[in-house]
Amino acid sequence: MSDTQQDLLTVGLVSVSDRASSGVYQDQGIPALKEWLSAALKNPVMFETRLIPDERPQIEATLAELCDSAGCDLVLTTGGTGPAPRDVTPDATLAVGDREMPGFGEQMRQISLRFVPTAILSRQTAVIRGRTLILNLPGQPKSIRETLEGLKDADGQQIVPGIFAAVPYCIDLIGGPYIETDDTVVKAFRPKSAVRPPQG
Repeated sequence: MSDTQQDLLTVGLVSVSDRASSGVYQDQGIPALKEWLSAALKNPVMFETRLIPDERPQIEATLAELCDSAGCDLVLTTGGTGPAPRDVTPDATLAVGDREMPGFGEQMRQISLRFVPTAILSRQTAVIRGRTLILNLPGQPKSIRETLEGLKDADGQQIVPGIFAAVPYCIDLIGGPYIETDDTVVKAFRPKSAVRPPQG
């Protein structure tokens, strides 16, 4: 697709945090997501950002609004995925989804388990709502990058695939825009039969 314009991608970024949303400290999740996506994506991207507290009704309403009104192709949440009583992001995500995509959460935990045994406490998940993919990500910038990008050795060879490698093909399958990535950051995987031929 080098001889034509890339599809516009609309991405919702939701940081779920009582303290950040009330101004106790500065949110780090949304800036980390923006930085990573800006490096990883070749498509032009329009971001819709939301900083909200750990309140399930508000999370559900925000996710539904981003999918149904803002027209996001992809929604990424950060924060609120643990076992504490106020961690309700996965519950809200499952409530608004049409179909669960459990493989994303499974792979995120596999990546995080390489660093900390408490990764099994994470309840991160993913769903499809209409033609939007919603992914729950960790709260820390380092963990966000690792789960999206995967783990590489000192020579830059992939050890563990990140979850974003599967995102473009998933969005193809649900009728979204064709996403192109910078292979030096993350290489999108598509079956050979699904690769888009050059346009124009």
